[in-house]
Amino acid sequence: MASKSPVYHVIPVPIEKIKANNYNPNSIAPPEMKLLYESIKADGYTMPIVCYYVRTQDMYVIVDGFHRYRIMLENQDIYEREGGLLPVSVIDKPLDQRMASTIRHNRARGSHDVELMSNIVKELHELGRSDTWISKHLGMDKDEILRLKQITGLAALFKDVQFGKAWRPVEEEEL
Repeated sequence: MASKSPVYHVIPVPIEKIKANNYNPNSIAPPEMKLLYESIKADGYTMPIVCYYVRTQDMYVIVDGFHRYRIMLENQDIYEREGGLLPVSVIDKPLDQRMASTIRHNRARGSHDVELMSNIVKELHELGRSDTWISKHLGMDKDEILRLKQITGLAALFKDVQFGKAWRPVEEEEL
């Protein structure tokens, strides 16, 4: 019985056919990038880049592995050693599922840029995803989602939120 996990079907892809997605909120500080370079230099690529294949463009869009991709882009020695090929594991999912995959991969190992995370929550909301869906698929609690929505300042994100009645100050005459 063949496994359905994409990692069992890694393919070599020319780096020129790979591009970054426009929603990844993950960032790595320069010392960690240097360490990643040293790791890839010493051990090679031990984990594939996870991509979505766009048939109409014959391109692969990164879901996970942007920094490993950058190492090859920015280091000629790695590019030459690997023959310009990156190991790629392909997933075939719609955009919302790819975004969720990116976040799950990232949250399992690192930190995120808050503004970019807010934009992802906004975009998922605009794609019709509920807070419950976002919570389940991105591993966030309701308070975190609320805080990220507040950062974007988009009133439409709160259209389905039920607010309680606000208190009103007691006037001096009523006392």
